[in-house]
Amino acid sequence: MRKIISLSVFGLFLIPNVTFAIDLNTAIQNTKAACSGIDDSLSDLKKMAGINTAVTAAGTVAGGVALGTGIAKSNVDAEQQQLMEKVRQLIEKKKDIKIEKLEIADEQAFMAQIEAAITDGQKDPLSADKEKIEELGKKSKTLGNVRTGTLAASTVANAAGTAIAATNKVDEDLEEKINKCISATKELSNAKLAAKVENTATDTEIANADKIINACRDYEFVDIKPINKRATGAAVSSGIGTGTGVVGTITSAIANTDKTRNGDAQREKYMNTAANLMSGATTVASAAATILNATQISAIKKVATVAEACEGALK
Repeated sequence: MRKIISLSVFGLFLIPNVTFAIDLNTAIQNTKAACSGIDDSLSDLKKMAGINTAVTAAGTVAGGVALGTGIAKSNVDAEQQQLMEKVRQLIEKKKDIKIEKLEIADEQAFMAQIEAAITDGQKDPLSADKEKIEELGKKSKTLGNVRTGTLAASTVANAAGTAIAATNKVDEDLEEKINKCISATKELSNAKLAAKVENTATDTEIANADKIINACRDYEFVDIKPINKRATGAAVSSGIGTGTGVVGTITSAIANTDKTRNGDAQREKYMNTAANLMSGATTVASAAATILNATQISAIKKVATVAEACEGALK
C-alpha cells in the first residue's frame, strides 16, 4: 500500500511536464511568431554601424589632413620668418637703419620696408627675397585655409557619428523579442518532449521541432551588452572629436585672418599651435570612434549569425 501511494505521489510530479504542455504544432507556431523579425532588426543595426564606421573614418582622414597641413603651415611660417630676419639684417646694413622685429610680424609693413630698400630694381637681391617672402605668405595662407576646411569637415563627420552611435543600439523592444524567442524555444522543447512521450506527433513534426530548437536555442548564449557598450563608446569618442573640432576650426580660422597674421607674431604662433593640437585630438577621437564602430559590427554579427540560423529554421 505504501509503495502504491509513493508511486502515485511521484507520478503527480511528472504529470505537469506532459499533461500541461501545449501541443507541438501550437508551440512551433508560437516560436515562429516570437523569433521572426529579429534578423531584420539586427541587419539594420549592422548597416548603420557600417555607415558610421565609414563616417568616422572619413572624419579621421580629414582630421589627419588638417594636422598634416597645419604642421606644413608651421614649417612654411618658420621658413618665412627666417628669410624675413635675414632680409631685416640686410636692410639694416644697407640703409644703416634699425627695423623693429615687431615689423617683421606685419608682412605688409615689412614688404614696404623691402620695397623702400630696393635700389636697382630686379637686379637687387632684395627683389628675389621679396618675391620669396610673398610666395611663402600666400602658401601659408592657403595651407591655413585647407587646415580650417578639413578640420571643419572632420567636425561635421564626428557630429554625424555621435548622432548615429547614440541611437544605433539594441532597444528594449528588440531585447524583449530575443527574450520571448528564448522562452518560446524552451516551451517548444517541452512540447516536443511531451509529444514524444505521448506519441502525438509524427517523425516529420518532431524533426521540424528539433531543427528549430537546435537553431534558436543559441540565443541563450549570445551577449548583446557589447553592442550597446561599443555604441556608447563610439558616441563619446565622436562627441569629443566634435568638441575639439569646433574649437580647432574656430582657432584655425582666426589664426589665418589678415588681422592675426599681421599682428602679434607670438599670438599667431600660439593660435596655430593650438589649432594643430586640436586637429591631432580630433583625429585621435575619430580614430577611436571608428575602431569602436568596427568592433560593434563584430558584436552584432555574432548575434546576427544566430538570428540568421534561427529564422532559416523557421521557414
